Amino acid sequence: MSDTPGASRRPRKPGKPYRRPQKDPVRILAFEALRAVDERDAYANLVLPPLLRKAREKEGPEKFDARDAALATELVYGTLRRQGTYDAVIAACVDRPLREVDPPVLDVLSLGAHQLLGTRIPTHAAVSATVELARVVLGDGRAKFVNAVLRKVAQRDLDAWLAEIAPPYDKDPEDHLAVVHAHPRWVVSALWDSLGGGRAGIEELLAADNERPEVTLVARPGRATPEELLREEAAVPGRWSPYAVRLTEGGEPGAVEAVREGRAGVQDEGSQLVALALAHAPVEGRDRLWLDGCAGPGGKAALLGALAAERGATLLASEKQPHRAGLVAKALSGNPGPYQVIAADGTRPAWRPGTFDRVLVDVPCTGLGALRRRPEARWRRRPEDLDTFAPLQRGLLRTALESVRVGGVVGYATCSPHLAETRAVVADLLKRFPDTELVDARPLLPGVPDLGEGPDVQLWPHLHGTDAMYLALIRRTG
Repeated sequence: MSDTPGASRRPRKPGKPYRRPQKDPVRILAFEALRAVDERDAYANLVLPPLLRKAREKEGPEKFDARDAALATELVYGTLRRQGTYDAVIAACVDRPLREVDPPVLDVLSLGAHQLLGTRIPTHAAVSATVELARVVLGDGRAKFVNAVLRKVAQRDLDAWLAEIAPPYDKDPEDHLAVVHAHPRWVVSALWDSLGGGRAGIEELLAADNERPEVTLVARPGRATPEELLREEAAVPGRWSPYAVRLTEGGEPGAVEAVREGRAGVQDEGSQLVALALAHAPVEGRDRLWLDGCAGPGGKAALLGALAAERGATLLASEKQPHRAGLVAKALSGNPGPYQVIAADGTRPAWRPGTFDRVLVDVPCTGLGALRRRPEARWRRRPEDLDTFAPLQRGLLRTALESVRVGGVVGYATCSPHLAETRAVVADLLKRFPDTELVDARPLLPGVPDLGEGPDVQLWPHLHGTDAMYLALIRRTG
């Protein structure tokens, strides 16, 4: 009998010797990452790096090189991004509802479907490697099921499958786009509303969500320079932020000395632009005290702290969760000017009203603007999540408006373009605070095109190469 867990207990045919399954470290690691995402609601960008680091530290045939790491990363992220599409394909190839397929089996099938339909791996290699993976992690019996399903999947390429499983665009545009571009229907609808209609724009946005984003670094002023970061291999200047440097070939940020020392960090250019716009917004009178009211995990706080230091201003970084406040303190460690980090609830401020000259609240949200980086979020989020975030978002913006002095400016930011999390929140609070006015944010993002009619700003992956960050600047007038 095989000692492989879950192996078939049926007797083998006479004369057919048992062959141990061949372990493929790359695909086993990808499977482990997918299971962690599914079982623990983990995020791939948090699960994958330690798995890769451990694999690089191994000795012998299981030790990873750069190509192994790149393939494992593509298998994990590619499978997660197109999970909805692959589910529809697999559903057409099995004789039972997908909910009746064990989740580990479905993960293996999805990995195989991605290799067949989303990579250049030859068909025979994709099938055989996935069946071997199934033998290792599922056992011989279920490996036969995986083999049968993947052979059906392999009979068509992705375009042919989409023609079969996606409804025609003219009959159901949202469902068509949902299947073709692997987004839940409600997300397609919400993004379409935020864009303002038109097929070309929504298709470009959904396609951009399925592209692997470049790694973007930020040189923290007074601590590092873009010129230093540009000496790294495959590094090029950012598109919009003067402090941004892009690693164009999937470079490893941990290998960059300035990042290891905390003088630079990994930060999307959209997040950098939000911090820069708030820092450069005109205020009336003094400019000495700044607040980051939702500071975790610390990227924007580190940039704001450095910009504040250049003007002799002090930053207070507040974060509700103590462990995230610790991350903020780590990001700000070594800041060239004065700062303070506290663990406090932003809706129950630990400071007096009217204390600050500038306030940033990058509020918790659905994260629909960062689906390139967290592809599993699109399948995890539900429309009802909007109702959960709404009171918190309004509460944080209310506190921010109470915390800024007359003549000062508040920046309200989200990493979601959903109108319920952006303009609806701002419009609601402006009604409650009649002594406020919107500041045109567009001139504070110099050189950035396609910023719309203002005065608020919505960035987009397909137009700006950033996360879909939203920013509204609000000045207290009385």
